[in-house]
Amino acid sequence: MIRKSLVIIGGGPAGMAAALGAVKGGLAPQEILILERDKRLGGILNQCIHNGFGLHTFKEELTGPEYAARYEAQIEEKQIPYKLETMVMSIREGEEKEIIAMNGREGILEIYAKAVILAMGCRERPRGALNIPGYRPAGIYSAGTAQYYVNMEGKLPGKEVVILGSGDIGLIMARRMTLEGAKVKAVAELMPYSGGLKRNIVQCLQDFDIPLLLSHTVVDIKGKERVEGVTIAQVDEKSVPIPGTEEFYPCDTLLLSCGLIPENELSLGCGVEISPVTGGPVVNECLETSKSGIFACGNVLHVHDLVDYVSGEALEAGERAAEYVLSEEDSGPGGQELTVCGENGVRYTVPSTINMNRMKETQTIRFRVGREFQGVKVSVYLEDTLLRSIPKKTMAPGEMEKVILLKKDLEGKEIQRIRITIEEA
Repeated sequence: MIRKSLVIIGGGPAGMAAALGAVKGGLAPQEILILERDKRLGGILNQCIHNGFGLHTFKEELTGPEYAARYEAQIEEKQIPYKLETMVMSIREGEEKEIIAMNGREGILEIYAKAVILAMGCRERPRGALNIPGYRPAGIYSAGTAQYYVNMEGKLPGKEVVILGSGDIGLIMARRMTLEGAKVKAVAELMPYSGGLKRNIVQCLQDFDIPLLLSHTVVDIKGKERVEGVTIAQVDEKSVPIPGTEEFYPCDTLLLSCGLIPENELSLGCGVEISPVTGGPVVNECLETSKSGIFACGNVLHVHDLVDYVSGEALEAGERAAEYVLSEEDSGPGGQELTVCGENGVRYTVPSTINMNRMKETQTIRFRVGREFQGVKVSVYLEDTLLRSIPKKTMAPGEMEKVILLKKDLEGKEIQRIRITIEEA
């Protein structure tokens, strides 16, 4: 049996930053334990060998492994304990959180902690959720799996490639496969806009003359033993394929980049409330879930576009978890509770509630929009009273947005709701 003040599940960028945040918040390093299922810390960053990481956090451009190594070095310097190749099986909520984990060296581990931070990251949306007709031949991969084969195993999945979905991993793999000598025929996207960052559309598709087919999807896969080609058709505003628009693309590989899903089986198992929009936990201003003492951060909470934002959010979660552990009060915060809600194109907000007693002097609200906008403004209302408007030239679902609230603007107001909405400029 192991006893710790704080257990962090996941040793990727979120888990490592959360551990450093907990030390910053006053917890002794030896009171923290990171549990990571992979062979080393760093999570998905270890296979992301492209650059573009760290511009906000380290003020320089790094590759994924370089970014992870910076945090891993800090973990080692602080002497924060961690266990690798350790799979967490369940979390049981109570006065003390019971974590059941296992690895090949120690067998079943029974770990008790006052607080838990969920930092398990996300996973790709499987093909089965996409309802593509056709057989199930070899040559169909998720974009992340293809990235692992190319970058970690040195294996090229195929030579003629079509990519379905324009998420960032798919865009990056279009460039990566091209650089390795494959021919990327097209990237098809069901929506009328791309799900990736604009810089990735330019650097990974336009710079290599790879066509991006918006409002298109794969309607058939040819081949029984191995993919021989796919049929792509245009779709209408209801995402229904339009007859007569079908076009056949010969290929031996189909990569799927159709979105990411927070990895929340453990969260569901311990009864944490899950947002139907993000697929991640509903959290308050402390990044605490509906279960007291269980916090969440990073892509397990909501899928981020930049790892720098993951690290910043996780640092905050670590500090808040340390406050919880070191607090002598178990009766809850009391105080005025405000609901944060998104309207008119704002799909969700993180956090969903703010307690005035626990709010810091500034509070960052992160959100995503549900479609593309141009020439608009983000308006923040306290009930029906306008607090602030921020002009925006463009907004897209692939890029996370934020507003910062000041505590002094909320104190003394008889309000129950903060509304974040998109309006015409």
